[in-house]
Amino acid sequence: MRILLIGAGGVGDAIAKIAARRSFYERIVVSDYDESRAQRTVDWIRERHGDEVAATFATAQIDASDPEVVAAVAREHGATHVMNAVEPKFVPSIFAGALAAGADYLDMAMSLSEPHPTDPYTQTGVKLGDDQFAQAGDWERAGRLALVGMGVEPGLSDVFARYAADHLFSEIDELGVRDGANLVVRDEAGNEIFAPSFSIWTTIEECLNPPVVWEQERGWYTTAPFSEPEVFDFPEGIGPVECVNVEHEEVLLMPRWLDAKRVTFKYGLGDEFIGVLKTLHTLGLDKTTPVRVRSANGPVEVAPRDVVAAGLPDPATIGPRMTGKTCAGVWVTGRDAKTGEPRESYLYHVSDNEWTMAEYEAQCVVWQTALNPVIALELLADGRWQGVGVLGPEAFDAAEFLELMARPEDLGGYGQPWHIRGGGGATVA
Repeated sequence: MRILLIGAGGVGDAIAKIAARRSFYERIVVSDYDESRAQRTVDWIRERHGDEVAATFATAQIDASDPEVVAAVAREHGATHVMNAVEPKFVPSIFAGALAAGADYLDMAMSLSEPHPTDPYTQTGVKLGDDQFAQAGDWERAGRLALVGMGVEPGLSDVFARYAADHLFSEIDELGVRDGANLVVRDEAGNEIFAPSFSIWTTIEECLNPPVVWEQERGWYTTAPFSEPEVFDFPEGIGPVECVNVEHEEVLLMPRWLDAKRVTFKYGLGDEFIGVLKTLHTLGLDKTTPVRVRSANGPVEVAPRDVVAAGLPDPATIGPRMTGKTCAGVWVTGRDAKTGEPRESYLYHVSDNEWTMAEYEAQCVVWQTALNPVIALELLADGRWQGVGVLGPEAFDAAEFLELMARPEDLGGYGQPWHIRGGGGATVA
């Protein structure tokens, strides 16, 4: 397996660092528009793991917005797999470039939606991933696989949902993805500051678009941003966090493969974050259409959202100033597979920033996202996961993934335990 990793930001950097401990690939080419960022990642691997491991890595400069460039770089390095680790606005070009190069493809965020303010959702716009699924026939005819949404959310959450459907429940009422954290970022003086732990560009896209819900009798439909608030009690000391509806890929992926009466995604944003997002929307700073502005070198055109992203700390750099944990999981309700009695369970994984910084010098949110595509790539490399076309994580055996994830490192696994909590759940506000 020869992997072209596109993007050496927070998540791409963490993917390379996690993969450096594994041996399932022949080569990983870390690429970025700014090749020095890719080189920084490879230098870290050399310093931490030595020249022999670093020799399996290379760097390249790439323009992810140009499918012909993506295809050319993939061909130049003989890539069998293209791993997309950049913002979702680049999905169409990287997706096309991978197919043109005859490589398999993975991403962690799918092609973007278009405004869909009324119901039914299926008739009023483009859903997350629609553009990719529309090309499934092309990938099938080419005998190639596009594994989409293989991060943590989407990704691990979808694996949890498939495991619950296969092993824990005979009937599922709701697959409810619930994401929460108690992370705090402080400045040098120790004061708490506003610094999102993930790409603000992506966060704005997810949180200000109309959230999507799926119901068996209704199909996909949308609600208002930040709707249906509920307090969810997260494990391992995180505690109660208010979660709200957010547009997210799981709601578009899970119903394609899993039988459930309802699918939702709710994110623990907090009042401050919601207030900032609402203010950005009111001021028009969430827009992606460039506007003409003054600069020292004369008028330039720039997207307001890009200005917001440039003005905030890079999520890849805030790890040393961050404390706390983040939790990703799926709250499943329905009937127990063995007894037929009502059951509710929360399948989850917690990432501790102190540990990820000590082990990988990567903050916990990006590290937790990066972990899962590496596991998927290993399963694809040894043939335990196989497929062609455009597929989500639900299309594959979840038990294989979770076993490899939890197995201790000295026994060939990743040493990342996951958990099932019975009972508990959410209180609707």
